[in-house]
This record gives sequence, C-alpha cells and structure tokens, in this order.
Amino acid sequence: MNQRELIARRVAAMLGDGDVVNLGIGLPTMVADYIEPGINVIFQSENGFLGLGPAPQPDEFDPDLVNAGAQPVTIKKGGSFFDSALSFGIIRGGHIDFTVLGALEVDEKGNLANWMIPGKMVPGMGGAMDLVVGAKKVIVAMEHTTKKGQPKILRQCTLPLTAKEQVDIIVTEMGVIEVTPEGLVLQEIAAGLTPEQVQNVTAAPLKVASDLKVMNEMLAGGGD
Repeated sequence: MNQRELIARRVAAMLGDGDVVNLGIGLPTMVADYIEPGINVIFQSENGFLGLGPAPQPDEFDPDLVNAGAQPVTIKKGGSFFDSALSFGIIRGGHIDFTVLGALEVDEKGNLANWMIPGKMVPGMGGAMDLVVGAKKVIVAMEHTTKKGQPKILRQCTLPLTAKEQVDIIVTEMGVIEVTPEGLVLQEIAAGLTPEQVQNVTAAPLKVASDLKVMNEMLAGGGD
C-alpha cells in the first residue's frame, strides 16, 4: 500500500462503534474507506451533515450533497442534514469524539498549523479552529515530511497557528506519535524502520515507548 493509504488505515483502526468523527479535507477523507465492516462510525461534516456515507457511484451523484471540501458524498440511512448553526453547535458543544485533520506543521507541545502559508492565497481557516478545540480528541494525519524532505514535526511551529496545544496524536507513514506533557512519544513504528530513522526526519525530540509496537500490525481493513 502507498503512504497515504497506510496513514488512513491506521487512523481508521482507532475509531470505534458509535464514534462521531469529523474528517478534514484531503488525506483525512480517505479514513472513511477503511472502517471495518460492522463498525458504525458516524461521520459529521461542518457544512451540516451527520451520517455521511461513502463517495457516490455515478448513478447516485447528487450535486446538493457535498462535504465541507465540496466533494460529493452520500448519506447513510438514519443520517441527517441541517444548517451551519446547528452543525457548529454540535462541534462547539463537545459532541465530536474525534476530528482528523491534515497539517502543515505540528510541534512538540501539540500546536497545530494547517491553514496558511504566508504569501500564498488560501481559502481561510474554515471550521478547523472550532474542531480542534471542540473535539474530544484531535488526530493529525499527514505525511511525515514536506515534498522537499523537510520535517513537519517541529520543536515549535513557524507558520500561523490554527490552535495551541490541542493535538493528541500524530499519524504518519513512519509511525504513531502521542503528544504528552513530557513531549512526543513514538508509540508505533512502521515495519522496517528504526526509531533512529524516524528521529532523523523529526525536528522535535522523540521518546520511544517501552512497548513500541509495529504500526502495520494495528491496521484496519486488511493490513499486513
């Protein structure tokens, strides 16, 4: 499997029956494709949906049903749609169990920068600032480095922040990292890698869990 699929499968395995989950645009939307059969995860979209289903087949396409990233979606039986005021009432009221977001940078204190690169045109922060504060747990799902191979996990974010000290877990193609008051802890590592290899492309120091697990063995939906 490719790197993005590995990340999405690992995040999917963290979600349980009855969880209410918001998926950010880009890579996080792939998580919905790897939920284990029989597990009912309720996906929420901040533009006003609860109970999102998979992407539609060509004959199911409805131009009025799109997620917050303007991607076509379906609604599962029992799902609902409503206005943005109610949607953000759900988010701000603490009713979202997990939000899964991409990131430009994350640092060792759990600060998140995922909405702006100075000098480039951006659509705005959107609902991310509400989601990272309102959700019970924040998972960052991203590739470990930039396209130029530079670390995205830093000692301190350099880009404008989306939120301060809100990230709980970072999932990349190299491993699963927990954000703790004592710093970043490498809890799982991708098969074939060593902690030293992960540290070499991580600007923040990593502590290695005493019971370090192999990430691939924890996957959802038919991992290795």
